[in-house]
Amino acid sequence: MLVITFLGTVSGIPTKDRNHSAIVFEHYTDTKTTLLFDCGEGTQKQLMQSSISFMDIDNIFISHWHADHFAGLIPLIQTMNMEKRKKELTIFGPEAERFVADIIDLGYFGLRFPVNAINVPFEGSEITKIFESDKFEVLSIPTLHTVPSVAYCFKEKDKWSIDLEKLKKLGLKRGYWLKKLKKDGVAEYKNKKIKIEDVSNKKEGLKVVYTGDTKPCNTVVKISENADLLIHDGTFLELDEAQGKYHADVTEAAKIAKKANVKQLILTHISRRYNKDDVKEMEKKAREVFPNTKVAYDFMKIELK
Repeated sequence: MLVITFLGTVSGIPTKDRNHSAIVFEHYTDTKTTLLFDCGEGTQKQLMQSSISFMDIDNIFISHWHADHFAGLIPLIQTMNMEKRKKELTIFGPEAERFVADIIDLGYFGLRFPVNAINVPFEGSEITKIFESDKFEVLSIPTLHTVPSVAYCFKEKDKWSIDLEKLKKLGLKRGYWLKKLKKDGVAEYKNKKIKIEDVSNKKEGLKVVYTGDTKPCNTVVKISENADLLIHDGTFLELDEAQGKYHADVTEAAKIAKKANVKQLILTHISRRYNKDDVKEMEKKAREVFPNTKVAYDFMKIELK
């Protein structure tokens, strides 16, 4: 199960109701893994209000280095330090080594724990695997913004379940060799090589894409194909408002979702110019193109299974 919490959903300047960009992914299997995507100003307080422990976060993924997407790193790292954190914290992003070094040099941190920076490719159109665990991987691809920027894809690994009927048809019996088959995808049974797809049924893992700030672009379509959820920049209601600003309006974002054949679209990074009635209009306008659309609000939770 994957639980997604929107901690901040505003563009540029915060409002009383919307904080700067930050989204938490909590992935539940036999253990829980907590990932943070972007970390705008006020993120640590939003974490506290959502009852998500910032000490559980080991990996942070920054889409780009505009302050409304990273300024929360400075106080968050300081608080982790004051709480006597020992575990390594890894921060991913375009030119991450440069910016993380600058952040650590600000003030007298005296860190008790290591902070690692991983540069993420921000040029071209290739998908890059930047993180992998035994349960999932995180991929990235460059996007189209005024500064180096990337979209991230959380991809749960596919699961295989042994089909006893398939075993029977092939004259195979259960045994220790199946454990190796599940682990490696191939195993030998009585000197015969068996592939996992020969005797198993595949259940595809969850796939979620977060774009950060971007104009509509083909790279987002590429990385989002058949995703369970696309979280897209939906800064503006109308196209003329988005012109020249390297963001998307809600209709453009909906067209991307439709083209990528995703199951659900959530729009975030909403301009402060819009009130609650405007947000309803944004949702309505996007749904004319892609019906399964929602506009995010602070502390909104989504559960995917």
